[in-house]
Amino acid sequence: MASSPKKYALDFLSFVNASPTRECPSGLSQLKNLAFHAVESAKERLLNAGFNEIKERDSWAERVTAGGRYFLTRNGSTLIAFGVGKKWKPGNGMALLGAHTDSPALRVKPVSKRFAEKDSFMQVGVETYGAGLWHTWFDRDLSIAGRAMVRLSDGPIVSKLIKINKPILRIPTLAIHLDRQEAFAFNKETQLFPITGLATTALNKAPPSTTKEPKERTGDREFKPLMAMTERHHPAIVGLIAKEADVSINDVLDFEMILYDAQASCLGGINDEFIFSARLDNLTMSYCATEGIIESLEPKDALDDEPGIRLICLFDHEEIGSKTAQGAGSNLLPAIIRRLSALPDEVTTSSPTAYEEALVKSMLWSCDMAHSVHPNYPAKYESHHRPEMNKGPVVKVNANARYATNSPGIVLTEEVAREAGVPLQLFVVRNDSPCGSTIGPMLSAALGARTVDMGNAQLSMHSIRETGGAHDVEYAVKLFKKYFERFSKLEETIMVDSTT
Repeated sequence: MASSPKKYALDFLSFVNASPTRECPSGLSQLKNLAFHAVESAKERLLNAGFNEIKERDSWAERVTAGGRYFLTRNGSTLIAFGVGKKWKPGNGMALLGAHTDSPALRVKPVSKRFAEKDSFMQVGVETYGAGLWHTWFDRDLSIAGRAMVRLSDGPIVSKLIKINKPILRIPTLAIHLDRQEAFAFNKETQLFPITGLATTALNKAPPSTTKEPKERTGDREFKPLMAMTERHHPAIVGLIAKEADVSINDVLDFEMILYDAQASCLGGINDEFIFSARLDNLTMSYCATEGIIESLEPKDALDDEPGIRLICLFDHEEIGSKTAQGAGSNLLPAIIRRLSALPDEVTTSSPTAYEEALVKSMLWSCDMAHSVHPNYPAKYESHHRPEMNKGPVVKVNANARYATNSPGIVLTEEVAREAGVPLQLFVVRNDSPCGSTIGPMLSAALGARTVDMGNAQLSMHSIRETGGAHDVEYAVKLFKKYFERFSKLEETIMVDSTT
């Protein structure tokens, strides 16, 4: 692998680009284009680093012990990983770092089969997920990825990750000769349908073994609550999913698929200083969080003198408000912290208030991508807060609590950055500008833990193709690694509600 700092940018590319063989130069699987795949990739990296998988449904009383490294998932799209210090005691603090695995996308509708007027084209019905820059999805080479529920030959129904590794869809723009509009405008319900083939091909050819004849039962056809998958979706698309899942087309029972840009992520710029990629928001922070905790726990004795817990949480559904069972607004992180706070050590049993004590001593870094100053729209940025790419992570501040950062958090973050040798930047929006938000404020309110919002600077956020800084990937990994290594010691030195 290339030398630092480009090695982190290249490893991130291997993380974000899909591979049919699921192998990359470092021997670790590559990330595909959906939250399910992001979690699967992070799982494999954690397993290779010596982490053990545990389940929410199991008791942790004997499975989770001091000095151990663990991870768990919920819904296959949210992941929590942590290392328990050998000096851990109930009520001690935790270094928490949160990010999210989802990005705006077009999702295939439950009934997606469409034919254009006069049966000219096969089309696929899609719905918008999150607040995307949907005009950027036109005239791109698109395919589908996601999760399918399939029946195996021996009977069980299982979930399989799917990625079709060729462009099969496209949303064509209307030629300028037919509509000379000043601003590109379109209807998301009627004009955001991708084409996937010529209708004559489908209409003139019977679907090959797409459905079995319904069984007769007491003179009537077998009852089916829903239409067959090949009635709800084009049989050719269901066939591609079945082939990828290695099952019969009749054994594809349901799926959740999004569209993705088939063009691979890459380094760009005259000196390879940029990353051109889909889903930088927020796979960049998901990757850096995973690498940061792995590197902080790489030495065998990393947890020997650690009194706390180092934990990352990669949530799904941030782009649609986080109010789902696997989102940051769910019970997941509080439940995990409560269970960890109840773990007995070798000397003491858990205090009834260990959970509350732990929260007061803990800190959360809410890590989501930030806005780089745009060279063509400089007036959109506050004149003294103009983050740039490749100049380090951006600490985000907002007086109306759209971000959760405050002064004690900034001071601790600056101490970590000083030790890591990582530059930081500050960002606020203009008073006459709207402001986005993150998982930071909701988790800060739910936990009561000190929180800082930060992320790497990028351009074209929520576009199908975004631009980030190649060197910022290394900056974030180094900062996160140092945060996990040093939080327990630094936390004691920065007091707010104390007379000392």
